[in-house]
Amino acid sequence: MSHLTEILALLMVLGIAAQWLAWRFQLPAIVLLSAVGLMIGPVLGILRPSEVFGDAYHPLVKLAVAAILFEGGLSLRFAELRQSAHVVWRLTTIAVALSLTITAWVAHGIAPIGWPVAMVFAAITVVTGPTVIMPLLRQARLKRRPASFLKWEGIVNDPTGAVLVFLIFDYTVGADAGQAGETAMHLATGAGVALLLGGVGGWALGRAFLAGLVPEYLKGAVALAAALAAYALSNLVLEEAGLIAATVMGVVLGNMSLPSMGEIRRFKEYIVVLLVTGLFLLLTADLDPHILAALDWRSAVLIFAVVFLVRPAVVWLATIGAGMSWQERVLVGWIAPRGIVAAAVAGVFGPLMAERGIPGAELLLPLVFMLIFTTVVLHGFSIGRVARRLGLSAERRGGLIIAGAGPWSSGLAQKLHELEVPVIVADSAWHRLRKARQAGVPVYFGEVLSEHAEHSLELGAYSSLLAAGTNDAYNALVCARFAPELGRQNVYQIAANDTAEPGRPSPELRGRTAMSRKVQYDDLSRRWYQGWGFRRTQLTEDFDVAKLARTLPDDALPVLVLGPREQVRLLEADKPLRAEPGEIVIWFGPKAATTTVPAQPGDERFVDEIAEAGQQAGDRGAEKPRPLV
Repeated sequence: MSHLTEILALLMVLGIAAQWLAWRFQLPAIVLLSAVGLMIGPVLGILRPSEVFGDAYHPLVKLAVAAILFEGGLSLRFAELRQSAHVVWRLTTIAVALSLTITAWVAHGIAPIGWPVAMVFAAITVVTGPTVIMPLLRQARLKRRPASFLKWEGIVNDPTGAVLVFLIFDYTVGADAGQAGETAMHLATGAGVALLLGGVGGWALGRAFLAGLVPEYLKGAVALAAALAAYALSNLVLEEAGLIAATVMGVVLGNMSLPSMGEIRRFKEYIVVLLVTGLFLLLTADLDPHILAALDWRSAVLIFAVVFLVRPAVVWLATIGAGMSWQERVLVGWIAPRGIVAAAVAGVFGPLMAERGIPGAELLLPLVFMLIFTTVVLHGFSIGRVARRLGLSAERRGGLIIAGAGPWSSGLAQKLHELEVPVIVADSAWHRLRKARQAGVPVYFGEVLSEHAEHSLELGAYSSLLAAGTNDAYNALVCARFAPELGRQNVYQIAANDTAEPGRPSPELRGRTAMSRKVQYDDLSRRWYQGWGFRRTQLTEDFDVAKLARTLPDDALPVLVLGPREQVRLLEADKPLRAEPGEIVIWFGPKAATTTVPAQPGDERFVDEIAEAGQQAGDRGAEKPRPLV
């Protein structure tokens, strides 16, 4: 215990380092965390958490799981269910019943375990928790609909599986063994109390936030404390029912349209990243290597059957006639990683059943950990590839979101669209979207800051944003909204008008200034109507950035660089142009501009498109705004 401070610091450093490496090299974070935990625990023997934390170990794990489920509930929006409610209902009811029945039968038939252990194991396999699903969804960037299926299933089934384990244990070997009526009453009472505490507590907390009874800086902390209180009180009635209370409270709060909900979610996301990191390290580090010796070939066959046969069959049967495409059914049937809740529940009930002499109870914990590692590795490394093969991936290809459909920004979108770069133009005025629509550019008609846009825009296809509206404060607001999703380094806005200097938003709220601080919205529009347009120049080993800079017209404006796989890199004001051979520079210049670089017949080292940069004179005249008086 004297070295507890150093141990906690080591866990934090190693966990966050694993998270960063996973982000940097596009690897499943859960896999790296599990590997680090195994190294510091069973392999090197540096840490055995259950010995270090003593009796506080399991309560800490349970409270952390409750906080994670609460955060997951905050992300469940009823608006997502408009097209997926029927499927989600089947995945959380019919699929659970089928999985429980089939898995118990398979486990009892393959492994040397009794029926009570087989049923508890089957209940644990129901859990596909958010501690694993959410990081995988963030990594894979699925399309919104299949991602919604997996997210709702994981968050709802997490407490469901934990409660089922307790009820099966209570009915088979616990105090109410063989008493179906008492067990059902116990379930009804505990679930009712959990739903009441979570639902009413969440509603009351939301009303308190709306009434201004809680200051802004305390809202996130108060919400977390309320969720943990609901969890603890519900557990007094029914073990693990607190997970239901925490989840329901999160769902209720997340759907009350609270003005400060964005800040609460961000606060919770930061906390959950730390909790998930710490929990995976603790649980894997606490794994006793001797329990793996209890596994044999029948255990491997059981895990294979659960992963490759039972799960796909259950999803396929449960979703017959549910309106899912075959691709969605294949993906959901494949992706079912088990995580912290499964490990924590197995760690509690496995030893309890072994103490009562239940046949095969000593195999429960190693079987569950074997299932966790198998699914985390298989699904973590395959979810992206499988989704792409099935056409269900919105994998970020470096596209661009343009907020504001002015003449200049519509022209930029058209040029990117011609180059087959993912681009979308968003504006709340239908007539301003006309040019983009006529050019076949995807558009979003509506307020880009609205909840509708949050559920409609497939952000996975885009890596950058350019706010190109007429109002500098609105552009800053758009950048602040999308910075958490795309990264602060990938949100840009055009330069502000000089007259707006005294009232300009503070730097922490603004996006990066694109292109040049001297070129503002009016300058771009005026030059567009004067016949300027967008060109592209592809660099080579012989024709590099320096040569391009010498050949461009003095007043030309480099806008962005297209890297490998059409990755968009917007150019920041006051920063030198950087591009490698093979990359394409998109620049904005006069229509009559040409370069002076000599080109030999058949020489493709330099591409300069001058084709129709602006609009014809008649079109330009039609697009000009008419005087108001």
